[in-house]
Order: sequence, then structure tokens, then C-alpha cells
Amino acid sequence: MSEHVLFDTRGQLGVITLNRPQAMNALTTDMVRQMLHRLTQWKEDDAVAQVLIRGAGEKGLCAGGDIRAIYEDIRATHERGDDAYATAEFLALEFQLNLLIHQYPKPYVALMDGVTLGGGIGISAHGSHRVVTERTKAGMPEATIGYLTDVGGTYLLSRSPGQTGPHAGLTAGVFGAADSIHLNLADVYTSSHRLDELTRALEHSPADEVLSTFAEKPAEAPLQEHREWIDDAYSADSVEEILEQLESWGARYEAAENARQAILAKSPTAVKLILHGIHQAREADLPAALQGEYAAALYQLRGSDFAEGIRAQVIDKDRAPHWKPDALSEISEISVANAFLPDAGSVLTLSDSSQEATS
Repeated sequence: MSEHVLFDTRGQLGVITLNRPQAMNALTTDMVRQMLHRLTQWKEDDAVAQVLIRGAGEKGLCAGGDIRAIYEDIRATHERGDDAYATAEFLALEFQLNLLIHQYPKPYVALMDGVTLGGGIGISAHGSHRVVTERTKAGMPEATIGYLTDVGGTYLLSRSPGQTGPHAGLTAGVFGAADSIHLNLADVYTSSHRLDELTRALEHSPADEVLSTFAEKPAEAPLQEHREWIDDAYSADSVEEILEQLESWGARYEAAENARQAILAKSPTAVKLILHGIHQAREADLPAALQGEYAAALYQLRGSDFAEGIRAQVIDKDRAPHWKPDALSEISEISVANAFLPDAGSVLTLSDSSQEATS
């Protein structure tokens, strides 16, 4: 058993602790596999009435997948000239875990304290009880590293109010507690210094009762004051039209111009995939959204932008990615739609939450 994820039972509470604080608790394949196994066991264990997930250390719950490992896998696979990405197995297992959490028959409490990004959203925001604090930094920042919104993020953001979901996905925004609740990524705000007490209370009392006791009123969501231009601009059907709308609003609102500049800095392929994924997920259930994301993820593994985005942000840290293609006009809507269609190598088995996904 890996020491990077710890499991404990305390009274009626099953506790999962992500234990890679030096890597902001980034997920590995082994960690995901162990979580799948233990959550499946606890689902049938009458002694475990509810589950809690938290992160070790002071930085947060989870910064997402281990993108350094993903970078090395992409490079090695491209050098070999084959299509055998180890990352494909990681994503398949991770998406299965996301669905298991979404379908979990017992209360699943996620402490979204500190950094909760990407894959960290996947293991928290699909849960039944999602707690944020004054230290929360949550979001789906994948566009910054040339990747699409995944782990069911298209499904989650498609259900954010108005057009805030596309705004969050395309700008790769990172949000505090109030905005996370506004985006429907979280439910309850409490102070970080109360989390240990909250955890102890869950050992003997139901989650609904405990969270109602610990809930505090967050500050007003900053997103709320920007809803006029967000809902108008992002109601457009394409990224190009959204940018035009943001440019118009930018004359009145600096935040709208900042959003436009943020999107322009992202991978053109990634932002087109993200917008299509969110639009498509509005009419989908989570299994269908995950299947589309998985096919699109393998599409991006085969391309260059994902590795290039990681290089620019994490490896070399020059913050100067070279996207290919580097213009939105070079990416057809047909190619984007086709990226979400599974082929023989990108099918997930998600009909039963106790099954593992297969690539």
C-alpha cells in the first residue's frame, strides 16, 4: 500500500487523507486505484456511515494529477512513436473514481481547503457535501497547460449558473470560497480552523447535521457583480464570438477585457475543446460527459499542446508556450466535435460504478 494516500475509520467515519504534501497532494495512478478499492469496500461496510476526504499539509486538498509524470509519459510515448500512454490508464481510473464519488450511496464530505484544482475538483465537487474555507483556491485551470477541462468538469461547469461555467473554463480561473459556491462546485463555507472539530463531529453525527452546525455565511461572490457581461458574452456559440463580445464589454468593464486577454493566451485547441465539452455536457449525464472527455483527452495526448503547456508552466517555467496551431481560425468545429467521439482505443466502461474503466 502506498503511503501517498491513507485510510482510517473513526467511529462511523471513513477518512481518506491524500498524503503527498510536498507535491500539493497531486494524484498518481496508484493513489487513484487505492481510493477506488477502498471506497468500493466502504460502500458495502455497514460500520462506515459516511466518508471524508482531506489533504495533508498546509497547501490544500489536491492540485490535480501529477503533471510532471504526465509530461514525461507524453514525451516518452512520442519518442517511441506508439500510442501506449500510461496517462491513458491514469485517466480511465480517475474518471471511474469521479463517477463512483458522484454515485456514492453514503454522504461523501470533501474538505476543499486550500488548493483544489483540476483532479482535486474531480475528487471533491462530485461529492454530496463540499466544504470550502477562507483559504480555498478552486478551479479548472487546464487551458493554461494546453489541456481540456476533464474529470467531469465539463458536466460540473455546464451546471453552473448562467454562463459562469464557460467563463471559468475558458479563462482557467481560480476561485475563492464564495465563487466556488456560486459556481455550484461547493456547498458550505466554514473557517479553516474549525475543520478538525468538524471532522471529529462527523465521527458520530450525520453529515447534514454537522455541516448545518458549522456553516458560516461567506462574503458575496465576486462573480455575482460580473454576471451581466459574463452571461451576455459567453452566450455566444463559438470562442471567436465570445472574444468579440468580451471586446465590446471591455470598454465598460476592465474584468471583461482581462477575461479576453486570458483566453487569448490559452491554447486555441484547448479553449475550443473546453467550450464544446461544456455545451455538449448540458444535455448529458456524467457518464456521457466523462466518455467524451476521455476521447478528447487522448486526442490531446497525441497532439503537442498538452506537453508544451506543462513545459512552459511547470518544467521550464518560462510562461511562453508555443501552441500548434496558434490561431483559433486554424481549428475547425468539425475536428473539435470529432475529438469527443470515442473510437476503439478510447472507450470507457462506466455503466457500473464498481467496475474499473478500461482504455
